[in-house]
Amino acid sequence: MLDRFERTINYLRISVTDRCNLRCRYCMPGEGVRLIGHDDILTYDEITAFTRVAAGAGINKVRITGGEPLVRKGVTSLVGMIAAIEGITDLSMTTNGILLPGYAGQLAAAGLMRVNISLDTLDPGKFRYVTRGGDINSVLRGIEAAQKAGLRPVKINCVIKSTPDEEDARAVAEYCMREGLEVRFIRQMDLASGTFSVVHGGSGGHCARCNRLRLTPEGMLRPCLFSDSEYSVRELGAEEALRRAVQDKPEHGTVNHKNGFYNIGG
Repeated sequence: MLDRFERTINYLRISVTDRCNLRCRYCMPGEGVRLIGHDDILTYDEITAFTRVAAGAGINKVRITGGEPLVRKGVTSLVGMIAAIEGITDLSMTTNGILLPGYAGQLAAAGLMRVNISLDTLDPGKFRYVTRGGDINSVLRGIEAAQKAGLRPVKINCVIKSTPDEEDARAVAEYCMREGLEVRFIRQMDLASGTFSVVHGGSGGHCARCNRLRLTPEGMLRPCLFSDSEYSVRELGAEEALRRAVQDKPEHGTVNHKNGFYNIGG
């Protein structure tokens, strides 16, 4: 699929839940959020049916996100359903890693190819502060489990304030080099103000090369993370939602007042 600016759209990010087992300060407000009702969230059959149509239109890369995708019951079955779709050649997941020790082998067996794991610091105290109570050792065990399961490459997403030269970012980079991991530095973003930048070590934030669409847990297809435009796959049907989202994809991001990172992913 080509948008108005001749960009090839071949990447679909699917947020399967707005729930998470951490409360990262840059992602979720301290008072919590109003969660989407169970009946409003797309079923795995609905997600798979949409993805099959998207694959027929040219999508070949899919990433499962959240919230934290591993907190949704039966998510390994969704991985298997998407992995079986003809035309999907790259199937990955973004996770905080907390639950990976128990899921990595199942995910690999179901057809997941690789994972991105969030890790902003190696300092246990700072990690507890940033995540409002998280245990960094669980994440490190998750990284090890992903490697043992053959989910490669394992990529580390490290959120920074401004530069990869920050103390915590340097420590994460050194850890990744020792452990054979790839690292991506993501400058802290703000949807409401439109603050974002190109990802160091990745392709995110580069509007001129953006190739992605985003599906929210309740079935809204969004052409851009930093835009309020969205199209309901339930109301419009998969084909029409895809057509409108691609046609409406902006040249560059502006602001997003309808969503948060907790329910649309990064």
